[in-house]
Amino acid sequence: MASIRFLKLSPATLTALVAGDLDAASAAAGFRLTPFLVEENWLWEVRLDDIGRDPEAADWIAAAVIAEPEGVIVGHGGFHGPPDADGVVEVAYTVAPEHRLRGYAKAMLAALLARADAEPRVTAVRASIRPDNIGSKRVIAGFGFRKIGEQWDPEDGLEDVYLRAAAG
Repeated sequence: MASIRFLKLSPATLTALVAGDLDAASAAAGFRLTPFLVEENWLWEVRLDDIGRDPEAADWIAAAVIAEPEGVIVGHGGFHGPPDADGVVEVAYTVAPEHRLRGYAKAMLAALLARADAEPRVTAVRASIRPDNIGSKRVIAGFGFRKIGEQWDPEDGLEDVYLRAAAG
């Protein structure tokens, strides 16, 4: 499996990404970020709003993913937020197009599951995937997820909903 590490993106970094200022975002992050992260500025607006409503969310969302030992940004990942009232967290990760099909998504998911499993408040991990997203379905295969239903997402449309009990 690919080797990765997460780099938490602070509100200052997210603000600079939303503004399209890659240099300021990189300076705030202490690491040279990539244009791919600027292209995701719609997401960073959502995450800044999430952090504004719940400062604890900053520890769960919005992290760049760095491939090791190469030291390059290959995507971003985290959760949609801290555990909900039932202890459920939802995984979220994206690999930049030029880095796909190299094992980074599975490495991200494995690291996110380890993070969730280490948190006593987490009872389960959820994943929502469009039915036609075969690649994402392949990524979660073998990690203990089972389909529990469907939902309508305003941005992605119909999604299959999967759940995995926390190992902790």
